Amino acid sequence: MSHDGPTNSAPPNKLVVRNIGLLLSGDLDHPILDADTVVAIDGIIHAVGKEKDLDTAGASTTIDAKGTALAPGLIDSHVHPVCGDWTPRQNQLGWIDSCLHGGVTTMVSAGEVHTPGRAKDIVGLKAMAIFAQRSFHAFRPGGVKVYAGAPVLEQGMVEDDFKELAAAGVKFLGEVGLGSVKDGTTGHRMVAWARKYGIQSTIHTGGPSIPGSSLIDKDMVLETDADVIGHVNGGHTALPDDQIVALCERSPRALEIVHNGNERAGLLALRSARELKQLHRVILGTDSPAGSGVQPLGILRMIAMLSSLGEVPAEVAICLATGNTAKMRSLNCGLIAAAREASFVFLDTAQQSAGKNLLDSIQKGDLPGIGMVIIDGAVSIQRSRNTPPATRVPEVMKS
Repeated sequence: MSHDGPTNSAPPNKLVVRNIGLLLSGDLDHPILDADTVVAIDGIIHAVGKEKDLDTAGASTTIDAKGTALAPGLIDSHVHPVCGDWTPRQNQLGWIDSCLHGGVTTMVSAGEVHTPGRAKDIVGLKAMAIFAQRSFHAFRPGGVKVYAGAPVLEQGMVEDDFKELAAAGVKFLGEVGLGSVKDGTTGHRMVAWARKYGIQSTIHTGGPSIPGSSLIDKDMVLETDADVIGHVNGGHTALPDDQIVALCERSPRALEIVHNGNERAGLLALRSARELKQLHRVILGTDSPAGSGVQPLGILRMIAMLSSLGEVPAEVAICLATGNTAKMRSLNCGLIAAAREASFVFLDTAQQSAGKNLLDSIQKGDLPGIGMVIIDGAVSIQRSRNTPPATRVPEVMKS
């Protein structure tokens, strides 16, 4: 039997977050918003403002933030995934889920270079990249979005290889310099091909990180002109200070500061970018898993370190790990604004912190406590198992 008229569809999934004490937007130009409520529909932010001005009726889920801070989910701009939620570098299971408990909702691969027996021939490296892209698109540990499938450049690649990769859904290159391409001329040509087809590039910066890699100095970084200067503070070994300053001054590209790098060099890059009035270029990553392990709280630690020792306000440091990275990486997350993904982290002062409030505690170097993480409008975790306990935590209200 046929039926005329419109077919019934499922009602929209409406999330209302109310009673927000501090709304951290992730936007460097306006890091704190005068708002206490966020409404999301089907995983996308619909409205941000005062509760009295918004339509909060008919919510599928209502969360009382209990006066805690709401920030965009954190983005790790530099990870090295391999297969599922396992890393052979440390033989550790569940590392991505642990990072979720550190507030990370999005990760960007800088290459699946720890894959045992990693293919280095062109057919194999393309197949591996497409497999990783497909795998992590479908598999999201705890809800975390991992943008994987980042092929490492090898000698002999031609323009059609990048066209093929882009058509298959690959959006990022692995670190230039970790493969057999180790000169700026070849790197520049391949990065340009990648850019032509919408694939973003990152270059290794500093001393070798794994056997087979090599020093990448400022001259190769500048000549290659990749979109992201990967771990500008070294991964692990940093370039000399004058070369780091030169990269800040002479390149317009993103400056990525990572946890698994040289902290002093990271502070130098931050200070140089601030003096150039180019903080919008600074993005954060962990460069994990690596020889020093997996750091579930790595991005939070970077925020606290850069705020307390780099003398930037905590709300600005949070932008480096959210909106800055989203803009540089062309991701639809990282900002609490209409039409962005509804991925959030609820933060509050850690219990017994010397800070008088959340922002003051971060600026004093303390890690915040996480009370809840939401990805695409759905609660992924409640109180974190990894951060120090938050003083207050949000509550999911019963319908």
